[in-house]
Amino acid sequence: MDINKDKELLFQYDEYKKHIIKKRLIIIALLIATIIVFFLAINAGAMSIGPKQVVLAILGLGDTKSISTVMNIRMPRVVAGILAGAGLSVAGCIMQNNLKNPLASPSTLGISNAAAFGANVAIILLGAGTVVNTGLGDIQILNPYIVTICAMAFSIGSTLLIISLSKLGYFSTQSIVLAGVALSSLFSAGTMIIQYFSEDTTKVAAVIFWTFGDLGRASWDEIIMMGILILASIVYFIYRRWDYNALDSGDDTAKSLGVNVERVRLSGMFVASIVVAVIVSFLGIIGFIGLISPQIAKRLVGSDNRYLIPTSAIMGSLILLISDTLARVVLSPQTLPVGAVTSFLGAPLFIYFLIKESE
Repeated sequence: MDINKDKELLFQYDEYKKHIIKKRLIIIALLIATIIVFFLAINAGAMSIGPKQVVLAILGLGDTKSISTVMNIRMPRVVAGILAGAGLSVAGCIMQNNLKNPLASPSTLGISNAAAFGANVAIILLGAGTVVNTGLGDIQILNPYIVTICAMAFSIGSTLLIISLSKLGYFSTQSIVLAGVALSSLFSAGTMIIQYFSEDTTKVAAVIFWTFGDLGRASWDEIIMMGILILASIVYFIYRRWDYNALDSGDDTAKSLGVNVERVRLSGMFVASIVVAVIVSFLGIIGFIGLISPQIAKRLVGSDNRYLIPTSAIMGSLILLISDTLARVVLSPQTLPVGAVTSFLGAPLFIYFLIKESE
């Protein structure tokens, strides 16, 4: 009997090792795919730059024009896409885990709409938007820092309000999602009212332009700020991975394992919301990344947060890079809003997952 039991344990251990190796191979494959898309994204544009020229430009060994194009125009955009995709996706992953709701995301919790409302306040009420007098009517944000500060302030305010509501004893995790939906509607209504009573149509156009997510909007200084915050948050989430795995088993089980459920849930929600607030305030609204990327990652590596969190980060970067590259090449030399592309690609995928779940 003991021999048979040992054989069974060895078989289970071998199967577990194969399962772990498979997850690690998936993560490596996604990393390789992201690196390939990284170079394709830098190469894509009105000016044709070959892969060799891209590598030389990154190393500072190419001609002056190639170096300037790659390092000053395309590289910031691509790096911003990698960071924003990872940040939005991991934030969505943590929100879905902590609230036990696959629909939880920056959009459904009202964070994105709060940022849009802040941008409306800055551009229309504080006069941060205008039109460049070039004869082409190019829309430009006159003072992007005021817009960023207002968008971030309202996003963080929305986050703090949701967290405050969640501390009420009768607010369940499902109620928090519903509260987020209600806040989202409230900020959307406020945005429409501000736009309706605005007498300057150019400011309204500037607001609409801002809400279109644009990876090329951030400078290197802003990208560095985003990078530090996003990487620090991912490290924090990975550090808390066992706590999040315990939450997956239910609050009672997590408490029996010594997890402070309320503190872990609220701290995770707060960090995730701050990450989203910073990304949205710098780049505008980029929909569906925080909703769809964790869902795809979960189907690839399962719900174990040791692998789900890094896979979600890589998947978010990959999807956003692909979306932005398509946005730049489909109607080249014109560029589509990357937020529209992510929604266009994400909505059918999400409907597909809903259909698969119901089967």
